[in-house]
Amino acid sequence: QVQLVESGGGLVQAGGSLRLSCAASGRTLSSYTMGWFRQAPGKEREFVAAISRWTGSSTYYADSVKGRFTTSRDNAKNTVYLQMNSLKPEDTAVYYCAADSRWRAVVDGAHVLQYRGQGTQVTVSS
Repeated sequence: QVQLVESGGGLVQAGGSLRLSCAASGRTLSSYTMGWFRQAPGKEREFVAAISRWTGSSTYYADSVKGRFTTSRDNAKNTVYLQMNSLKPEDTAVYYCAADSRWRAVVDGAHVLQYRGQGTQVTVSS
């Protein structure tokens, strides 16, 4: 079993930055593709970013965040990060991380992923 805990959310003004962390316990994350998703009130869950397993040599982003968000991983710390810059009010949502052994399942936003955290709130004021 893998337990994922997100942190780093909060309230920020438009144009600001936040860095989210997703820390794992239970087993190592290195063999999992990691993804970030978000869900705003009344909206469907949205894929945000993914990073490949092991070295994280491959990343993939939703068009809505490309050029502003960056995901990375530190396997030694068993943690994945989402650096969010140039934040916009429309980025407001609960952000959560997920882990799955299947790259396509993550980037396609499969309904069921192997593990996911509880989420952290990000609020961007205008």
